[in-house]
Amino acid sequence: MKYGDITNNKEIQKYYEKGNAILAELGYTDHSVAHTTMVAKKAAEILAAFNYDKHDIELVKIAGFLHDIGNVINRSHHAEYGALLANEILKEEDLSITDRVQIVSAIANHDESTGVVSDPITAALIIADKTDVRRTRVRRKNPIHYDIHDRVNHAVTETKLECIPEEKLIVLHLTIDESSCTMYEYFDIFLSRMTMCSHAARFLGAEFSLRVNDRKVL
Repeated sequence: MKYGDITNNKEIQKYYEKGNAILAELGYTDHSVAHTTMVAKKAAEILAAFNYDKHDIELVKIAGFLHDIGNVINRSHHAEYGALLANEILKEEDLSITDRVQIVSAIANHDESTGVVSDPITAALIIADKTDVRRTRVRRKNPIHYDIHDRVNHAVTETKLECIPEEKLIVLHLTIDESSCTMYEYFDIFLSRMTMCSHAARFLGAEFSLRVNDRKVL
């Protein structure tokens, strides 16, 4: 099975279409295939940078693309619901049990509220997901209606995730408009996610660092 088989799956596309619509009503930022495609791409780049093989890279791309399908059931415990949905979908694909379990486990453990990092594929998925901070994810058009999540994402004008294997480093570079979001607000929302990224990086033999406006803050 190839990554393209998953991205072209009509059932998965419908799950995302409905799940993203539900989150829009709840006031969440974008969780469409635009987000999951970016996560899949970033996760693959992370494993490639640390010399993981093509097989692992293919698995993390699939996990990255599927990781948020559980939103179609409920935002609460969406990681676990997504793992169950993914398991049923992947049973129909040409995939070994070992590979299916790996993908399902990564999806089930990507959320910072309940997730546990236990392998490099889960680690790469977590880092790719938690570092997708950008203003294009904000869906409300009028800033008057922004909540703290909207303000933080909208304040980020530039995002770059850099892997430096020779220094055993993974660095998230953010450019933030501090007139619309304070660093306190950023950490109020993202501290638990950045902590999870730090744990995840260690499974890749690296350290995670955060730089905001060219200043190291983590």
